[in-house]
Amino acid sequence: MKIAVSSPIMETPRVLQVRGMFDLPHTKTSCVEWEVNLPLQDRPWKVGLIVGPSGCGKSTIANSVWPGRLNAPTWPPDRSILDGFPANLSIKNVAEILSSVGFASPPAWLRPFHVLSTGQQFRVLMARLIAEASPARHTPIVVDEFTSAVDRTAAKIGSAAVARAIRKKNLQLVAVTCHEDVEDWLGPDWVYRPAEQAFAWRLLQRRPAIDLQVVRCRPSAWPLFAPHHYLSRALARNAYCFLALWQSAPVAFSAWVPFFGAGPPTRREHRTVTLPDFQGVGIGNALSALIAGMWKALGYRAVSATAHPAMIQARRASPLWRMHRPPSFAGKGDRLRPTQHALTRFTAGFAYIGPAMKLVEAKALLGR
Repeated sequence: MKIAVSSPIMETPRVLQVRGMFDLPHTKTSCVEWEVNLPLQDRPWKVGLIVGPSGCGKSTIANSVWPGRLNAPTWPPDRSILDGFPANLSIKNVAEILSSVGFASPPAWLRPFHVLSTGQQFRVLMARLIAEASPARHTPIVVDEFTSAVDRTAAKIGSAAVARAIRKKNLQLVAVTCHEDVEDWLGPDWVYRPAEQAFAWRLLQRRPAIDLQVVRCRPSAWPLFAPHHYLSRALARNAYCFLALWQSAPVAFSAWVPFFGAGPPTRREHRTVTLPDFQGVGIGNALSALIAGMWKALGYRAVSATAHPAMIQARRASPLWRMHRPPSFAGKGDRLRPTQHALTRFTAGFAYIGPAMKLVEAKALLGR
């Protein structure tokens, strides 16, 4: 496929001066051509990457291969992002899609698009494009300047979350970017580099590992995470607090409280929050399960109640948790009523059944 872009050159005094300074030919048009070979019909794929330095023709090629697909959707200026999604989608579907791309902070869903951070805008944009796409159309989502305005750490995490959502929804995505650092996190099925005119199929590989350091912390760490939790910002005074660090930076917080009731000694999950830039790759679920395994090693039963659709879905599919109460309003007579909020909010109750942490590690983490 040959792609050519040309534009007329108007002979102005400055143009003539530059021609003379750099010995440029006296042509009437400026023309750039690419010989593009994208054998995308040869095998099935879900995620593609067009990558290279600025000016190498990425956007022009993408717009030629998929005309009209680079246009970004508009958002209502004075209403929440929720009102920008298709009207035929239920709020449950919208919440699921937002969470799937790693934007799982309900308080931020109520804000207009223009007040969100660049990282949040990237996630919301991807969620909107996914919501409006259809596997039956066989037309990929094409995103120009993919992650270009996002912090590079957030870009990597966001790429992994978006790729997972695309594959789960059985859609196709073409990411167009000048940033090579997203490749391993996006995990594309193919990569095209216009600067080299090189196309290559790529074997699907696991994304890079996220090695977290988990430490017990003081409640003073909570204010950093409080704005992103879907319940109140209040933190119980008797909470045991834990912090997950990645590359020495705080990324997630988990707090647990004693549960007083019939049955074995129990600890209840009180607050677990992952910062927005790090949502979508399972950090919160991993931290929650780790602390639950610590409690189990110390002789406690670990339980949790959640109203968040993404966490309910993840735990229902996890072998580490058993749902003892399906999504419902808990009754006052429930033997394991994990939280008072369950009386007024549609929640699901879970008990941890995964492996226990090694006792010596559990004591060290709790500080015993």
